Amino acid sequence: MKLVRLVLAGLLWQTTLAVAAPVKVEVDRKTVRLNESFQITFSTTEDPDGNPDFRPLEKEFEIIDRNHGTNSTWINGTSSTTIQWTFDVMAKHAGKVTIPALHFGSETSPALAITVTEGAAKPDVADNDADLFLEVEATPKQGYVQSQILYTVRIYTRVKIADGKLAEPEVADAVVTKLGEDKNYSTQVKGTEYVVVERNYAIFPQKSGTLTIPPLTLTAGIFADDQGGLGGFFGARTARTERVSSKPITLNILPAPASFKGHWLAAEQLELKQAWSGDVQNMKVGEPLTRTLTLTAKGTTVGQLPKLYQSASSEDLKSYPDQPKLDEQKTSQGIVAVREEKIAFIPSKAGTYTLPALEIPWFNVQSQKIEFAQIPAVTVTATGEGKVAEPNLAPAVDKSVEKPVNKAAVTYSPSAVSPDAGAGNSFLWQGLAGFFAFGWLATLIVFFRPWKKVTKVVPEKNPDMTPDIKKACANHDANGAKLALIAWGKQEYNAATLGAIADFCHAGLRDEILELNRILYGKHRREWDGGKLFQAFSEHQAMEKAKVKPEDDKLEPLHRLG
Repeated sequence: MKLVRLVLAGLLWQTTLAVAAPVKVEVDRKTVRLNESFQITFSTTEDPDGNPDFRPLEKEFEIIDRNHGTNSTWINGTSSTTIQWTFDVMAKHAGKVTIPALHFGSETSPALAITVTEGAAKPDVADNDADLFLEVEATPKQGYVQSQILYTVRIYTRVKIADGKLAEPEVADAVVTKLGEDKNYSTQVKGTEYVVVERNYAIFPQKSGTLTIPPLTLTAGIFADDQGGLGGFFGARTARTERVSSKPITLNILPAPASFKGHWLAAEQLELKQAWSGDVQNMKVGEPLTRTLTLTAKGTTVGQLPKLYQSASSEDLKSYPDQPKLDEQKTSQGIVAVREEKIAFIPSKAGTYTLPALEIPWFNVQSQKIEFAQIPAVTVTATGEGKVAEPNLAPAVDKSVEKPVNKAAVTYSPSAVSPDAGAGNSFLWQGLAGFFAFGWLATLIVFFRPWKKVTKVVPEKNPDMTPDIKKACANHDANGAKLALIAWGKQEYNAATLGAIADFCHAGLRDEILELNRILYGKHRREWDGGKLFQAFSEHQAMEKAKVKPEDDKLEPLHRLG
């Protein structure tokens, strides 16, 4: 009996350990400067079975502040709880610094490495007593055409400011996209405490050669007393105005390597994968089986991802692609672009079919090498007897690529045909004979009708709508922007509604047009900021301009979004 109790106690102890919730550790930035504060957050979904020991943190970090809290939610009858410990810290030295693994009772948090840089003291300001200054940096300093350049802007202030207005970067022959939300933290410069607002951008050069990012200008009101603060950065009354500028940055942009063949795609990481809705070895004649192809790329835009769909051109295996699903995730670390395509395959005859291998060449900007994302050839088997009628489906039109389909790409091995197939074909030919007889009669009627002469109208040259769109956006005139966009959409795409125009545009402009549409026709009208739409419009125009000049850098034109 004593032995049984010991065994049960051991099993209970192991079960308790098995269900213990893991502890996660996160930081708000993985690269920080010396004497610059950042946050470390430990979180778990259950109370630890022992008091956490945070003393090992003090070896590498100075703890400025700490907070402990619990957040509980109740969604659709299910409750969830998150317990967090948040620390504001500063690293004690530069280099690779590791947040050590900490004990939370029986659980241990994972170790996490960060990079601490020495940093330059006020790199853009000669006056060591400046109350307000800008710092900018771009990485890498040498990149490739259409590859991602990360551009970071930091506002340093040791005074209370309001009415801050920071100009957006405007770079010729490049697409500029803002990344994520602004960050706020504190740091020390030569012993002086500063509050920092950090903003990040992704820049995609469209031409090789020297690229200059011009200086940015910050205009801010300075409080003369203790009223206001950083929280009033965008609206409080001020006593005086101060204007500061950053330094320009010059980058060297390289063309695509001569050895690269195919559609130029430069990225930091690329992943291609597939999934099927059922068993590819047990397809049913007349029933659809869906293949999902997903291409995920870090460090590029969704408009640069190539088309994935390859037609199953066999007469007995039809393919019906859906509209591609496009997504861009914008974080301070850059853009992650995702293209997802779903293709339904329907066999009309039993047999074995081979879908060709899918291979996408891309240039890894980190390793400086040409790589290939691949999916091997797929063999599918359809079972069933006879030949079924072809479904009344229309394949989606993908505007991304206008390349011809290789109809020899799919091989087919027919299986034995059912003896009843001949009877079905007899009915089919009888129906076709009747159909063609009716068509011949209709042709005779049309032939003997009197014809009217049609005069071809040559349209006049369309005016440039860019100034109208820019003016409406600058005045934050939502209705004026709608009218200008519709006029532009009719010229460019023969589209007469905002929703229809959005379908032809790159991701950034598409999202801003749809947001304008929601503001105009939503239940609750609200103020509209036209600056974002015109920035997205300019980016779209830059991409389109790059597409019509394929001789520049010998690049393939950017794909239009599907």
